[in-house]
Amino acid sequence: MIPVFLETILNTASVSGCEETNQKLALEYLRDIAEEQKCDAVGNAYSLIHRDATCSVMLSAHMDEIGFRIVQIMDDGMLKVQEAGGVYPALYAGAPMQIIHETEDGIVCVPACCTFSDELLKNSDVKDRDLVLDIGASSKEEAETIVSIGDPVCADTHARELLNGRITSRALDDKAGVYVILEAARRAVEKGASCGIIAHTSVGEETSGRGAWFAGTRMKPSCCIAVDVTWANDCPGGDPAKNGDVRLGKGPVLCMSGMVNKKMNALLKKTAAECGIPVQYETAGGRTYTDGDILTMTGSGIPMALVSIPLRYMHSSVEAADLKDIEQCIELIAEFLLRIDETFRYEPLEV
Repeated sequence: MIPVFLETILNTASVSGCEETNQKLALEYLRDIAEEQKCDAVGNAYSLIHRDATCSVMLSAHMDEIGFRIVQIMDDGMLKVQEAGGVYPALYAGAPMQIIHETEDGIVCVPACCTFSDELLKNSDVKDRDLVLDIGASSKEEAETIVSIGDPVCADTHARELLNGRITSRALDDKAGVYVILEAARRAVEKGASCGIIAHTSVGEETSGRGAWFAGTRMKPSCCIAVDVTWANDCPGGDPAKNGDVRLGKGPVLCMSGMVNKKMNALLKKTAAECGIPVQYETAGGRTYTDGDILTMTGSGIPMALVSIPLRYMHSSVEAADLKDIEQCIELIAEFLLRIDETFRYEPLEV
């Protein structure tokens, strides 16, 4: 069964730049154990636990999802869109869509359909500007009473359960990671962790990385664990040679990269062995292309480790993950928080 909180944030749209509704839910989730909660100018949400501890660990996952924004309302009431994040426009032709429109009375979800034509279906290189949304309006004036330029748009799909504990949804990237860090923080407290914990749900990862930069420069943690998704290759088109042999149901994924702190990775690996948690490995020859890259390069530098959730069909409306992997990521990070303190040394060399 999909955890209630995870299902709620998956089904609540938070296209990059419009994450506020889900950020409120993230803060509410840890309100009972957080000593302080805050939001910054770009929309990051933070829950601080043991805020006076000498050693502080930031747990970071991004709340934003890929999608579009309305860029033009045409004379016939049809809508043109501009991509917000790494979408594959061809996947949306003929798909149900939703437009998130903000009014004085609150958020309204406007149903829409993405149109298609023979010409579009024959196009081997569909761009965002080729997509046209239909909300049923008969004129530009009528459409403007319902939607506005800049309104975010995403697929109108919901989380569903598959066989064998697998789930599918849009935006498992990275709302699955959000669930992992919030639940890991809670579980670590229940287990008796004494280190400082900063549960950080980030904005803008899919488009700019601004959320991670704001968080790192302002919070200045001792270290950071970034939690995101990574490509599982046990599906059509999968290629283990790209970044490693990663499969659903085989456990959390640790990243082997120069961006990742070796000592933190070693502690994660040791923790997994002690707790009987299986781990997988991916490689990144340079950047990891997650918020972890930005966090590790902010200020005077923040030691970072990346824990990833295996994911099939990334950046689509049918992303698929395994609940067992999600649960094991939670347990691994919670146990890591029990084992790190102010005596931990991040330097790979002893001088």
